[in-house]
Amino acid sequence: MAITDWPESERPREKLLARGAAALSDAELLAIFLRVGVRGMSAVDLARCLITRFGSLTRMCGAHADDFTAVPGMGLAKYAQLQAAMELARRALTETLGERTLFDSPQIVRDWLRLRLGHLPHETFCVMLLDARHCLIEAIDLFRGTLTQTSVYPREVVKIALAHNAAAVIFAHNHPSGAAEPSSADELLTRTLKDALGLVDIRVLDHFVVPAHGAPLSFAERGLL
Repeated sequence: MAITDWPESERPREKLLARGAAALSDAELLAIFLRVGVRGMSAVDLARCLITRFGSLTRMCGAHADDFTAVPGMGLAKYAQLQAAMELARRALTETLGERTLFDSPQIVRDWLRLRLGHLPHETFCVMLLDARHCLIEAIDLFRGTLTQTSVYPREVVKIALAHNAAAVIFAHNHPSGAAEPSSADELLTRTLKDALGLVDIRVLDHFVVPAHGAPLSFAERGLL
């Protein structure tokens, strides 16, 4: 049955307008984005099929273009629209999280980092520069690529932190295709950077590993700092 033949109160768009977006299921929200289904499937049926095929809404949104367009009815135009919608959502949420007064708990930092790094297809090393109250001054991507002890130069990190008058820093890097487990190189680099910044009285509060899926891992909570 086509969605237009459903009772008006059960149609996703009308339901959203009447009850708010939070009242809709993942499939109903995705159906509004898709707008139309394919032969033999309504937009809601197609949405359920997509979520089932990729395993979750998050994995579907992060799918490679080739995998997404392999689904009948999903072309590059629809993929581009989905990526644009995801980026708008990330930017809006990043603005909201960036307006927080304090980055004073691991969970607040986790939420912020998942938006900034969790979707990237390449490995990136980032430093969050904080003032004495742990408010974010600026977040800077220092390096892109596989992380090793020689990837990031302690002298450059110290220069950047001093230039921004930072009182503390939080490091983070993502694992696009792996689990959020720190390597020995991650631990060694963290100790090296902590020692270098300690010489100029700048504290290293934490280092997070951000996986493509799941919660970022905190070095501080693991006792690695």
